[in-house]
Amino acid sequence: MKAIELIGDIDEQHRLRAQVPDELPAGPVRLIVLLPDEDDAGIAWPHGVAKEWSDELRDSRQDIYTLEDGQPVNAPR
Repeated sequence: MKAIELIGDIDEQHRLRAQVPDELPAGPVRLIVLLPDEDDAGIAWPHGVAKEWSDELRDSRQDIYTLEDGQPVNAPR
């Protein structure tokens, strides 16, 4: 038996989505789902936020600040 690691998502309708390499043939497969541990969730959370907000963050209308705005952290007060 050959094993291939894939990263997938489970949506709100409890469907699993994953992209598989093109060279894999169509047909039934055996799945083992590994859920992140409490420690792993700290890594998964920012990736999930980045995925959800990616369209909004790519929107140039959201770029309301420039490097000239504000002051450096180490600037005198």
